[in-house]
Amino acid sequence: MLIQQAPIIVEVLEQPQATRDISLDVVLGMFSMAGVLLLFALVGGLIVGGVTIVVRRARDKKADLSTESDHVRLQL
Repeated sequence: MLIQQAPIIVEVLEQPQATRDISLDVVLGMFSMAGVLLLFALVGGLIVGGVTIVVRRARDKKADLSTESDHVRLQL
């Protein structure tokens, strides 16, 4: 009826002993990656903050200050 295929034989060699030690390279890599991510977050935050301040100051200069209102401007 059906032709039977030859079985697949896998040769298993002796496995090396598992180690639980974390090498110094891995630890330094983790801390350096965290430092790079923190640096990117800091630079991104400074850029967004600077753009926000510049846009608000430009908007306030263009605003008509001759009209009186009940609002208090903080002049930041």
